[in-house]
Amino acid sequence: MNSLTLPDIATQNSRQALPLEWVGMHGIALPVLLEGQRVSAKADAGLSLDDGEARGIHMSRLYLALQALEYESLSPALLLRVLKQFLQSHEGLSQCAYLNIHSDLLLKRTALISPLAGWKSYPATISASLKQQMFHVELKIEVPYSSTCPCSAALARQLIQQQFVDDFANKALQHADVLAWLGSTKGIVATPHSQRSYAQLHLHLDGFVDELPLTAIINDAEAALGTAVQTAVKRADEQAFALANGQNLMFCEDAARRLNLALQRTPGINQFHIRVIHAESLHAHDAVAESSWKREHL
Repeated sequence: MNSLTLPDIATQNSRQALPLEWVGMHGIALPVLLEGQRVSAKADAGLSLDDGEARGIHMSRLYLALQALEYESLSPALLLRVLKQFLQSHEGLSQCAYLNIHSDLLLKRTALISPLAGWKSYPATISASLKQQMFHVELKIEVPYSSTCPCSAALARQLIQQQFVDDFANKALQHADVLAWLGSTKGIVATPHSQRSYAQLHLHLDGFVDELPLTAIINDAEAALGTAVQTAVKRADEQAFALANGQNLMFCEDAARRLNLALQRTPGINQFHIRVIHAESLHAHDAVAESSWKREHL
């Protein structure tokens, strides 16, 4: 066996003395417990390198500290312990620690009418930092939904009205004839366009929050929009979804305002930025709106 001490190049002095804001690793694969679910995740772990004379950090120490995430459900307290371990393992080198966890939250969603249910995936990033003893947690969540254009709906209604005039002008109206006309493709000659849309939510959490309110935030967002995309459906569910879209016509501006007002009431949030994207079915480009809010006493 070789009795020589293995070299530790990271302890050598840097040839160019200069502090660095962030040094670490991106895309570390690991399982995490997210709201009781064991899910696949990718982690970014890093430190500031405040000692400009130091050659580098000990990345393996960060990697080993992440093992704690395998056995305990993600919470602000757990994230803080991991960040403290990052710094303790680099005492004298670093004063700031950073951790991002990228994963998908799986939620089982019931259909609108029938007893069917299915799983929906919500991309989420949990970011935590510890800078000069100040701990901070942010969440990024993407929520898909359906949006029907109010302008398109109005134009479709006008075409239907004109078709009604053309078909029934100077005729005595009979209830059965009108009912049949309304159920035919001849009568409903136009439909409004709708599109799959996305709400990208970037939220700052209060310091006193004990749990990560991912599901609560998603529920509040979907309730505000009224047209969450569905999983398993029967025809009755599809009809109810069409009704929900017809009663919740919205431009991207409408969606951003709805989300802003709803998330202001969500406990545990002190600041957020919203970006909504309507992937247009009429145009080859997207319609986008953004909105921000910050609690006044911050």
